[in-house]
Order: sequence, then C-alpha cells, then structure tokens
Amino acid sequence: MIVIPNIRILLFVLATVSCFSLKLCFGEDRITFSTPIKDSETLLSKSGVFRFGFFSPVNSTGHLRYVGIWYDKVPVQTVVWIANKDTPINNTSGVISISDDGNLVVTDGRNRLVWSTNVTVTVAPNATWVQLMDTGNLRLKDNINNVETLWESFKHPYNSFLPRMTLGTSTKTGENLKLTSWRSYVDPSTGSYTAEWNARNWSNGCVRRASLQCNVSNGGGKGDGFLKLQKMKVPINAEQSLANVQACPKVCSDNCSCTAYAYDRGIGCMLWSGDLVDMQSFLGSGIDLYIRVAHSELKTHSKLAIMVTAPLLAVLFVAAVCVILVCRKLKKRPAPEKDRSAELLYKRMEELTSGNESASNQVKLKDLPLFEFKVLATSTDSFSPGNKLGQGGFGPVYKGILPEGQEIAVKRLSRASGQGLEELMNEVVVISKLQHRNLVKLLGCCIEGEERLLVYEYMPKKSLDAYLFDPLKQKILDWRTRFNIMEGICRGLLYLHRDSRLKIIHRDLKASNILLDDNLNPKISDFGLARVFQANEDEANTRRVVGTYGYMSPEYAMEGFFSEKSDVFSLGVIFLEIISGRKNSHKEDNNLNLLAYAWKLWNDGEASSLANSIVFDECFEKEKRNVFRLDCYVCKNLQTIDQMFQL
Repeated sequence: MIVIPNIRILLFVLATVSCFSLKLCFGEDRITFSTPIKDSETLLSKSGVFRFGFFSPVNSTGHLRYVGIWYDKVPVQTVVWIANKDTPINNTSGVISISDDGNLVVTDGRNRLVWSTNVTVTVAPNATWVQLMDTGNLRLKDNINNVETLWESFKHPYNSFLPRMTLGTSTKTGENLKLTSWRSYVDPSTGSYTAEWNARNWSNGCVRRASLQCNVSNGGGKGDGFLKLQKMKVPINAEQSLANVQACPKVCSDNCSCTAYAYDRGIGCMLWSGDLVDMQSFLGSGIDLYIRVAHSELKTHSKLAIMVTAPLLAVLFVAAVCVILVCRKLKKRPAPEKDRSAELLYKRMEELTSGNESASNQVKLKDLPLFEFKVLATSTDSFSPGNKLGQGGFGPVYKGILPEGQEIAVKRLSRASGQGLEELMNEVVVISKLQHRNLVKLLGCCIEGEERLLVYEYMPKKSLDAYLFDPLKQKILDWRTRFNIMEGICRGLLYLHRDSRLKIIHRDLKASNILLDDNLNPKISDFGLARVFQANEDEANTRRVVGTYGYMSPEYAMEGFFSEKSDVFSLGVIFLEIISGRKNSHKEDNNLNLLAYAWKLWNDGEASSLANSIVFDECFEKEKRNVFRLDCYVCKNLQTIDQMFQL
C-alpha cells in the first residue's frame, strides 16, 4: 500500500522533468525581457525548420561557443547565420537576453557584453521581443508597434543566402548587404571571401511588356511615348546632340532607334540607342531621364492628343526617315573609352580652350588622370566629417589616401554652391599643365553622374588664414617666415601673369586660397574663377562680378573691369593681413576697414603701429617699413606684378 504512492510521486517527477526538458530543447520561438535563454536552451521556429541558440562547429576543438541559427532537421549541422562570429565565448556560461535598452544581447558568465543588435529602441525594454521565423529570419520587434521590425538577421547576412533574403544596399541603414565566408570549416570567424550584388551586372537585361510602335506601319497603332524618371543616374554610352532643351525631345522622338533622352545644363542633350545600361535612381539629386515606352505603358492617355497627332504620323514618319539618313552620315563611331562621361568631359574642356589657339595646342588635356568616384569615396572614408579639411566657396575639401599611399585633397563641388560644370572645366583647363613651386598641383578630376570632384596634392599645413588669424598659431609665423610667404606668393603670381604658357588672371586671391606645405612655403590654389587672357589682351569686362569683397579692386567690384592689376590689388590686401595679423574686414576706429585704416596710419606717420607686435623684431623695422610702404602704394596706385617687383 505504501509503494503505490511512491510510484505516483515518481511518475509525477518524471513527467515534470520531461516537460522541462522539452522546453529546453524544443522551446518557444521567441525571447522576451523576462525569458532569456541559457547555453543549454534554444529557440525553435514555429514549424520546426530552424533552431536558434548556442553551438560549437562540428569537428572543432576546444569549447568555443557561438550564437547562431541552423537547420533543425538536417542530419549534418548546417549553420546559416552567426551573431558573435568573431567573439566566441570560451565556456557554456553565455546568456541570450533582452537588455535594459531593448536590444537583443549576448553576454558571458561575467555579464560582459559579447554581441548586440545595437539599434535605437524608443519603447520600454519589456516591450521588445525576439522571434525566430520559419524562413530562418530572426526579428527584433516591439509589442506596441507589432508590425514594425526594429532589427532582423536577414539585413545582416553572414555566409548563407536563404529564400526571401535580398542583397544590395539596405534602404533603412544604407549598409551594403553581402555574404562573407567562414575562415575555415571549423572556424566560423570572418573569412577572406565575399559575395555581393554587382551594381553594373545586368547581363540578363529586361523585357518590354509592350513592343514599341515607332517602326510599325499599321495605321491603327498608337504611337510611342516617353516616361519621365526623376533623380536618375546618367546611363553609360550616351550620345551627345547639339539640340537645345526644346529640340532635344523631338530629336529622340523622330529617331526610332532612340530609346531615351535627357537634358543637363552642363552637358547638353544626351541620347541613348539600344539597351539602357547601369540605370540607378538616387535619393537626392539626379537628372530627369525620359525613356521611350509603348503608348499602353503610359499611365494617362489623352484622346484629343491622339486625334491631333494621327494626321501628322505620316509626316513625322517621313521626317524621321530623313533624320535617320542624315544622322547615319554624320554620326561618328562612339569613342572606345569605357566611361562615356570622360569623353564628354574632354570635349567640354577643349571647347573652353578653343578661344586660345596656342593654349589648346600646348595643353594636352587627355594627359590628366581621371579618378573613379568609388576610389575617391574609399580614400576619404566616404567623405567622413573627420577627414574634412575645410569649406570653400564651392564645396567642402576632404583629406584622402589613395590605395598606393599618396595623400590627397579632394574638393567635392556642392550643387548648392553655384559652381557647375563650366567652373570645374575652367579650373581643370587653367592649372592642369601649370608647373610652379608656388602653385598647388592638380592631380586629376572626377565627373560621374552628378558628382564633380577635383583632386589636388595634399597641403598638411592647410591655408594661410588658419595661421594669421589664430592667436596661438600666428606666433609660428615670425617676420622672416612671413616675408618668405609674401615673396613666394609674388613669384607664383608673376608666373601666372608673365612666365607661364597661359596668361592667367586669378580673380580670387585671398588668404584662404594660399595653402602651406610642410616647410610653410605658399602655394596659390582655387582657380575656379580664373580667366585665361589672349597674348595681346590686357583687360576684360564682365557683368558677372565674382570673387571675395574686401580683396576685389574697386574698378572690378563696381564696374566689372579686371586685369593683372586686379590680382595685384588683392595681393596688397593679403600683405596687409600678413603684416598686421588682422582680417581685411576688421573694423578699427572711425569704422574703417583694414585698407583704409592702414592708409590713415601711413599718412599720419604711425605705420609701425599696424604691425603685429608679437612677431616683429626691431632689427627688421626697416624691412617691415619698406614692405608696408610698397603695400600702401600698390593698393592706392594699381600696378602690374613685374612693376611691383621693380618697386
């Protein structure tokens, strides 16, 4: 009679243990804030396809434990995703849980963080939970917005590509989604091989849902139309036309082989024949691309337009045939360059130098290297703020390191700056072949889609204004160094005005455009506003006055007349800033700017009071006074650079 109760108790205990064991091995498909799982526990997807938890690779030595997802019913362990691939735990003390900030985390026996989903969670930690789906996707969700997925393993793939996964660029984080190999069969840490989406691989192409009607001669057929795609990248193999913005659509419409057209203010009318290769849609800026489609593909139809257009189809067909015949005779075979934008670049550059015959003969523009945008993006760490050297009038400048180790400065033109393709070409043409120790060297350029970049040699000391107007750095520039800087700027300007193959007026000389190398030698930079003069040309006039007020000569600022003397005036202002350590916009007594204040001091016989007392010694008093006298004379009576050297 006593045995039976004992047997019942034993059966109850066994049943309890069995249920507990089933929970450990075949637990629910989710983790909550209050139900973490230990090393001996796992999650099982709803249909029992995938399992999530701690594991050690088959045939691996040691006791390294990883957190991952694997097929549950496959005889051979098949792991499809790993969280802590590079940070395994050395024992079985690990725990998977929801942290206080709502993230899914993996911690070791000492409660040290090993891995985290690392996302920003706006709800309470007890409102988030993790679910293992039958697709093999591990999702972090919240109870308040159940439809929103805060994080998922499919957006952070490792070595396996599962159904319903996608590769490419994440629209949410901008991260490049790619597969990565294991280091070895028993070591799942990050390996040496990756597989990712090749943005330029469209080998299989696409198929039209409705055939084009341009070449169909049946009278009842509807004509083709053009579908507008906004913010697009320029496809490759574009053909340039001389048509203006109004005529560009008709040129493509009249040519049945034309599959798309676009018009860009900097490039002009672009046409495409055949397949459109490397089409991309940008989130920000891009061109409006018009692609030819069958009438049935257009979203809206105008019956009136069809009735008006029908009688003209015959005339347009004849005109199209004529255009095709003429184009076939005039059309040249496309250039063999891989990048069509490079060919357009060279063409525009040669147009800019066509007005100066000697210049166009001497400057071999195709010797200038063209950089790929992805190379420059990599060299500057995707134009990170940490690599930003400064902000110019036309856009930011970043420091970069090329794959071969060379340091460079990359100026990325901003669309909002007002400097377009014309100014970029102008700068390239002006300095691509100028060689002087006091001019910054242009290493190459990049024009790709909407991106326009210039690549210069890197100047480690940055610009002159960073030293002149900084209370601490200005002490580095003693009088001898300042005098050498002034002399170097003069020699660079003399080369531009007199000794170079091109006669160049800079038009934007200022302290921020004077760069310094390791030895504080000056180099003139930023030729975006420069003007190439003919050999017999001494002065020019413009309605578009550009430059920096305070450095511009009066006749240029007020009337638009500029010449060599305009640059010399700017040079005089820079010299005053070097001598005084004050900005030209600095207001003194009686609300006078630096130039007027210096002239007043000179007339009052108090010129020495303008000099920066921190750096000037009495032994240089005579030399300082001579420079100041020359400066005031030049600013008052405009001189050429060689006249200034004679003075």
